[in-house]
Amino acid sequence: MGRLQVIRTAAELVPADRKICLGIGFFDGVHLGHQQLLRQTLADARRREGLALVVTFDQHPNTVVAPTRVPALIYPLWRKIQAIEEVGADALLLIRFDEAFSRQSGEAFVRDLSRQLPQIQSVCVGANFLFGHRRTGNVHTLKELGAALNFSVHGLAAVSLDSKPVSSTRIREAVARGDLDAASQMLGRAYSICGPVLRGDGLGRQLGFPTANVGVAGLVLPPHGVYAAHVRFEGGNYRAVLNIGVRPTLRNPVPELRVEAHLLDYEGDLYGRELEVIVADRLRDERRFPSTRELRDQIARDILDAQMRF
Repeated sequence: MGRLQVIRTAAELVPADRKICLGIGFFDGVHLGHQQLLRQTLADARRREGLALVVTFDQHPNTVVAPTRVPALIYPLWRKIQAIEEVGADALLLIRFDEAFSRQSGEAFVRDLSRQLPQIQSVCVGANFLFGHRRTGNVHTLKELGAALNFSVHGLAAVSLDSKPVSSTRIREAVARGDLDAASQMLGRAYSICGPVLRGDGLGRQLGFPTANVGVAGLVLPPHGVYAAHVRFEGGNYRAVLNIGVRPTLRNPVPELRVEAHLLDYEGDLYGRELEVIVADRLRDERRFPSTRELRDQIARDILDAQMRF
């Protein structure tokens, strides 16, 4: 797998004179349908001896155009970019989706891309792709522009699983109800929670079980509870017990959601590192214990339970 070139403007693309095949979308989760689109982009690029360039956005469009309807995402941006790299794309153009960009018409967006990247040979999108101000552009619009600007267009039908289209929305629903096997099937890889390690309150260390407090702002999460998990970072893979919940034993007057991983075979400072937590078996529900001593005893039992499942 080659190193993915991540650029913020078309002018940064190297080499600038190669033919270019585009794949455009938001790609949350980089699921089976997204992978099909990206592989088509890659196949087009190889056939034309060009570059496979993925075009995506730094935040969900609803963050700007409909802030009350921003979905909880499957992946943070860094993991999405990593998953796109895993498919084999050559470069990724990361567009800042702000108020000014949201007002641009679909035609203006495509003509601007074509002007900046005059060597565009093909564009791959999903069959239901909508773009531009008020989402007035669609695949038909794109094909008309392709005819005028001399590039071909693929509007790819959704991949189906269990007779229903695979979609980011369907994966989020599966995660939220705890059907992680279904989520993993649709993703084409094991479902995981990805985020940076944030400073916590040190309670886990006081109990004898230090935890990594994973930042999950804006992400969809499985139901509260305790899970067996694997934690990946910097090429390492470590067994862990994961707690998702509000730690009711502490009787905090303002309960705060925490995602905390206790790594079973790692010692060291994890603050600031980006973790990928692959959620495996659910061990038990979250519950309140009469004392922190009883909580500590239960955590020890959770670790033994998790070890039996690896």
